[in-house]
Amino acid sequence: MSSSLEGRKILLGVCGSIAAYKAAHLVRLLAKAGAEVQVILTASAAAFVTPLTLGTLSKRPVLQGFLKDEQAGEWHNHVHLGLWADMLLVAPASANTVAHFAHGLCDSLLDAVYLSARCPVVLAPAMDLDMYAHPATTGNLARLRSYGNTILDSPAGELASGLSGPGRMLEPEDIVAALSELKMKDRG
Repeated sequence: MSSSLEGRKILLGVCGSIAAYKAAHLVRLLAKAGAEVQVILTASAAAFVTPLTLGTLSKRPVLQGFLKDEQAGEWHNHVHLGLWADMLLVAPASANTVAHFAHGLCDSLLDAVYLSARCPVVLAPAMDLDMYAHPATTGNLARLRSYGNTILDSPAGELASGLSGPGRMLEPEDIVAALSELKMKDRG
């Protein structure tokens, strides 16, 4: 049986959150479903999961910044990446990245790709309970929904801080199942 993700090009943005460790399993599941996965790792995410791990699983070099080779003047073209993708998935989506996207701030490769993307955008937030419930964050998530982005609501559960409530990133299996239900950019 063919997966709805078979042959799909998915940009996976990984942000700085303890939930970034789940990105490795998510990449593996997406690849197993037949998707081509290109990972964009924010600077803060690299403290939680290594480019080597994600690059090995995706079979592609992980992108971390605008420049490929500063000496040669080579850069990662955010416009090309936004056009290449059938979907932009950000998992985990940190409060910082959610705020950047909601307000058009652009100081990272992931921000620039988001602002250039012509494909559906899906975010799986991950942050602590009070951050997730803060009016600034709930307002930013509402704004992103109003832009047409899909937000995969955070389930309640035990958080890294020891608190319990919403803020956990949806499990990778649940994210893949949700993506399989969503309409992606037509490739025609």
